[in-house]
Amino acid sequence: MAEVKKHGETALLVIDMQNDFIKAGGPMHVGGGQAIVPSVIKAVQVARQRGIFVIWVVREHDPLGRDVELFRRHLYGDGKEGPTTKGTKGAELIDGLVIEEGDYKLVKTRFSAFFATHLHSFLQNNGIKSLVVVANIFDMKNVGVATPTLEEWCRSSA
Repeated sequence: MAEVKKHGETALLVIDMQNDFIKAGGPMHVGGGQAIVPSVIKAVQVARQRGIFVIWVVREHDPLGRDVELFRRHLYGDGKEGPTTKGTKGAELIDGLVIEEGDYKLVKTRFSAFFATHLHSFLQNNGIKSLVVVANIFDMKNVGVATPTLEEWCRSSA
């Protein structure tokens, strides 16, 4: 099992748990996403019970698609509701997950929470040295960070 750090230095990173990624038929649907929702809800509950900082990473875009990758721009504008457009149902968190006071919301406009965002400096500035990450696997393909499994983390001593 990977080492779990002191709770004050740990954050739970919840990535892409939005309707457009999780719901079947969503324009950014990731297979298997719906199956992990109960575990993500549990992880958020455990984090809050332990006083662990919860960071929500969400993808939100301009309605005209001016901030999306070039290969996705055709999905926006001309009256189209593009994937994870700010203020739409698709950009909302899946039912059962709620950002609460004291949590932090990081908005990304690209494929990764770790690319072209201020996540790294935010973690450093807040003394975070250990992450527990819950996300659809798409975002985690190229991240070389050792973390305990969700099961290991929830089982570890409080």
